[in-house]
This record gives sequence, C-alpha cells and structure tokens, in this order.
Amino acid sequence: MCLIVFAWRPGHAQPLVVAANRDEFYARPSLPLASWADAPHVHAGRDLEAGGTWLGIGANGRFAALTNIRDPHQPPARKSRGELVAGFLSGSSSIDDYLGDVVRRSLEYAGFNLLIGNRNELWHFNARDSEAVMLQPGIYGVSNAGLDTPWPKLLKAKAALRGVLDAPHPQALLALLGDPQTAPFADLPDTGVGLATETLLSSVFIASQSYGTRASTALIVQADGSRHLVERSFGPYGGHLGEVEIRI
Repeated sequence: MCLIVFAWRPGHAQPLVVAANRDEFYARPSLPLASWADAPHVHAGRDLEAGGTWLGIGANGRFAALTNIRDPHQPPARKSRGELVAGFLSGSSSIDDYLGDVVRRSLEYAGFNLLIGNRNELWHFNARDSEAVMLQPGIYGVSNAGLDTPWPKLLKAKAALRGVLDAPHPQALLALLGDPQTAPFADLPDTGVGLATETLLSSVFIASQSYGTRASTALIVQADGSRHLVERSFGPYGGHLGEVEIRI
C-alpha cells in the first residue's frame, strides 16, 4: 500500500473514512478483497507470495493498513511487512500489546508505516521511530515516507478527501484515488530512485507496464460499528479488473 488518506473523527456519524491505493508489481500474485477462509472474521485482500495483506478489517472494529518506506539503500528484510497487518486483524491482542511487539521486532522488516485501530483508538507507527503515536482527531495521509510528509500526491489526495467528507461515499473516495496526474519536476521528492521513477510514482494513481496501482480501497465506518468496504482491482497500464463490495 503506497498511499493512504483518512479522516479520524471519534464521535462523528462516520468516525473513520479511508481512501487507499496499493501500488505493487503486477507480477506479484494476490487475491482481491474477501473474507479469509482461515480467518473468516478478516476481510482483506491477500498477498499470495507471503500470505499477508496491505489493508483490511477484522472483528470488534479492528482496522489495519500498511505502507512501505521508499529507500533503495535499506538492507533486505527477513520478514514480509504484510504479516503485520494480518497479525493484528486475525488476532485478539490489545493495541498496546500488539504495538509493543511490533516496535520490538521492527528491525526484522524493511521500512514501513503501520496504522492499527478499533472503534475507540487509531495508532500510527513508523519503523524509523522509537514508539507508536495515538492519533488525535484529524485528517491525515501517509505514503512512502512519514505521516503527513508533504509529497505532492499526498497533499492532493488529502485536499480531495476534505472535499467529500460532508457526505462520504465509496465511489467518491475511489474517484479521488484515480487521479493519474504526475507532479512537476520541481515538486518531486528525492528518494534515491531517479527522476523518471520519481515522476512515475508521483501520481495518486500509478499505471505502467510492470508496476502500478493494483488496488484502490474505500472504507467508511459508521458510528454503530457497521462498515462499508469497496475495492477496485487493476492490471498493467491501469486496466480495470473488477470491484468487490462488502457491508458488515
């Protein structure tokens, strides 16, 4: 998952609204959003290479999502980051206990941002920090750096999210995730991947022959705990592969 924008609004009619794009190589096998056969209370897509996921919901209002930190110089990881999301969604540990374990083991993974929460709390942990942070009400975004790092795609997506929050609907969230416009050269971050790749990765929605946005996900949580989750899947050059909708 490479871009997540979200509104955390405890006490509101829709306390959590999320719009997220998962960017990945098209050749990496995965399954679309569904209830997991081995954990039916988990609703998420699934990475078939390592068994984890990038975003999903679980029992008792659990939510978790992940982005990678872009750093071509970081050492190879021993474990897949997707298991961090899967472990929280499928488990029963408290947020404090789970995050404590993640913080202790964070060096086993390549760089990541992890969001986990339930009906009452939402937390963020960046693997390059020493501790997790409980988020206060607000509108946030995370891509492949830190929370609210002002990359052009993140600023654009957060602004678009603000524009639909009065009456959030999955189709509006999916529409903002489909913006293919790249950023001007002068506004690009320098993450060490070269100008051509920085340009490709600077759009909210990424499309190319081998790498791009594989899934766009909209999540709206209601005050009564009910959840509406919609995911669109894509192939090379942004070809639409299907849409899944879940209400629980």
